[in-house]
Amino acid sequence: MSDDTWDALNTTPIAEIRRRAAIIDTLTEVEPVTVVGAERFAWNDSGGQSAVWYFTPDGRAMLLTFDHESELNLYAESTYAVQESLYAGVPADLVQLVRNRPENYESLNLTDPETDETIHYAGGVFWFDGTRWQAAEGFLDHCDREGLDAMTESGFGYCLDDYLFGQEFTAESFVAYRQDDGWYDTPAEKDEALAAARSVFTRHG
Repeated sequence: MSDDTWDALNTTPIAEIRRRAAIIDTLTEVEPVTVVGAERFAWNDSGGQSAVWYFTPDGRAMLLTFDHESELNLYAESTYAVQESLYAGVPADLVQLVRNRPENYESLNLTDPETDETIHYAGGVFWFDGTRWQAAEGFLDHCDREGLDAMTESGFGYCLDDYLFGQEFTAESFVAYRQDDGWYDTPAEKDEALAAARSVFTRHG
């Protein structure tokens, strides 16, 4: 499923990715934030898993995923230096979006004990250069050294499930997906969710 999601992400125009990120951000009740001119949207499952998107005005983007039960939970298991190394290969101005920023539910900070510099934790680090998505070299190198499956341990597939990449993305398809996932106990609850979703989708075109 992660490979299918990766392929679908790479064939989805960046404007549509941003639209889906903004919609899921609203439906997840995460407050969108502007960071140094970049738009930040996020998703979390209220259980420790998250996806965080940054979209820059010049058409680039960065995606961070996190699964708190995986071997890539460096917040619990490792150091600032190891976490920072996962961002290697990502342009410095994109990495700057997660340096010395306030913590939030999706992104806590790891601190360099020597300099007090901070960086947001992430299990998976991916970025879009304006043409294609790629996984950060440092993230892949770390997984190679530790013998980890990068896509599985980063939670990539699970963290992007709600975005329905490679599938129709409408209020109706989104609520149908959640119904299949057991979100609604009664038809009335589903109808209420559909009405709310339609409002959000309408606002985001």
